Amino acid sequence: MSELVIDVVSDVVCPWCFIGKRRLEAALRELKQERPDVVPRIRWLPFFLNPDTPEAGEPYRPFLEKKFGGPEKLAQIWAQIAEAGRSAGIEFAFERIERRANTLKAHRLIHRAQTQGSADALVERLFSAQFVEGQDVGDAAVLARLAAACGEEEGQTLAFLRGEEGAAAVRAGFEDAQRMGITGVPFFILAGRFGVGGAQPPEPMLAALRRCLVPT
Repeated sequence: MSELVIDVVSDVVCPWCFIGKRRLEAALRELKQERPDVVPRIRWLPFFLNPDTPEAGEPYRPFLEKKFGGPEKLAQIWAQIAEAGRSAGIEFAFERIERRANTLKAHRLIHRAQTQGSADALVERLFSAQFVEGQDVGDAAVLARLAAACGEEEGQTLAFLRGEEGAAAVRAGFEDAQRMGITGVPFFILAGRFGVGGAQPPEPMLAALRRCLVPT
């Protein structure tokens, strides 16, 4: 068996990152049919889509209307994302989201999960909580419940989030992404050799995965 490491630079409040995750998974399902000997391992790397977000967050829609140029423009953007999401099996519910979340705590949870094994299930749960259920993924109590749904002990997670463990590693990871010139997410690094920017459809992502498996 051959391991294929895929680094995914993303943020849990980025809708295109959610779509990119689902599209990557679709490409990997196709790859498995072609190359059953290849075992993918996904590593989730941190990015702050809005690094100026207050620790407690702030109202969601007013921020986006200001960022994108008003309610009509925002509605167009949401419609575009919703259409892309449906093709990936995601029903975005932007109207449910009330808070613009600071994602440092969420990234710390992802970092902790990866040190213990895999963060894939947690990342999926965080994306769904944010974009389908409209939960505040910057709130420690919400995060503890989401982690509990993935097998973590809720009380221990709350205690972890009250501290600073993992925060330095997350910030360092974001700085690493900036040094690599990554300014937007999702961004995929395949086998440490190929960079793929954006939520690429499954077909071009599969082509990129094939390329990185060609011996150098």
